[in-house]
Amino acid sequence: MITEPKIRIQQQVFSDYTDDQLLFLKQMGIQYVYVLFRDQHTDYDSVMSFVERLRKYQLIPTDAGNRTIYKNPAIHLGLPDRDEGIERFNNFSRILAKAGIPITYMTWEPNGVLTSKYAVGEHTRDAVARIVDVDQLAKEPYSHGRLFTKEEMWENFQYFLDRALPVCEEIGMKIALHPNDPPVQCLKGINNLIISAEDYKKAFAMAKESPYLGMKLCVGCWLEGGAQFGNILEDIKYFVEHDKVLSVHFRNVSSCVPKFEETLMEDGYMDMYQVMKQFVACGYEGPMNVDHVPEFVASCGGKDSANAYSTGYIKALLNCAVAESGK
Repeated sequence: MITEPKIRIQQQVFSDYTDDQLLFLKQMGIQYVYVLFRDQHTDYDSVMSFVERLRKYQLIPTDAGNRTIYKNPAIHLGLPDRDEGIERFNNFSRILAKAGIPITYMTWEPNGVLTSKYAVGEHTRDAVARIVDVDQLAKEPYSHGRLFTKEEMWENFQYFLDRALPVCEEIGMKIALHPNDPPVQCLKGINNLIISAEDYKKAFAMAKESPYLGMKLCVGCWLEGGAQFGNILEDIKYFVEHDKVLSVHFRNVSSCVPKFEETLMEDGYMDMYQVMKQFVACGYEGPMNVDHVPEFVASCGGKDSANAYSTGYIKALLNCAVAESGK
């Protein structure tokens, strides 16, 4: 008899997904999803309407966010309208809580996920994938007119925490903090906030170890950063045991910075089965999903089939790890 895994394999959905796309997830055996709400769907009625559509296909939303809201440069950089941005973040958190979604996101990336290009790479099997050359990105000009220091970024983070965490405590909402991608010190004049395990520890200390601030543990970012980010297996153990891992991004890459390509699970430099076994051994019980995948040819399903392939691979790794461990 197969032991039921406690890790909840999930899939990303957008709030404008069609019924066929939701049915496809049900057919894949997916029960859990994380939702990225489009800007026009962040009001209460739109959120509730989509949650009802998910229920129609027996899909449970475990976490959700809106990229415009949580990747707001005004919040990250302390610009004049940051209070308005934080209030919008808090109001959306209230809506998600009313919809029964207990986890939202924050990523301290005013310029988003920086990427050199999307193209066929050396390790992508003729699929188009994200490719990063940090040395090339480092030549790009300041994005917001000047240099923002690491100290400023921490001060802005504290300002956000002081105004967002009390609301989270009131409504029972947890914030999953994602690392910077790529995890390097400074790009486009912005010093990055979270580029190492030690940065995470500092962030949690600034939140006074509040249970309402945790992490979205992005395996891909850890692997991109290599030893400078931390030892992925040791850090999984530490943060799971300290109850800080709210969700997991499960992804492999070809190499560490300064140059890497996002790959299929089996094509990167990390043995992803060892990573999965560590999550199982440490007793992690939260959601896990693939976040970025090389895109398959459009006539054979494109992103949907690419996500299905990688999600099936993750499910197989998990089932094998559970069977091996006996947990």
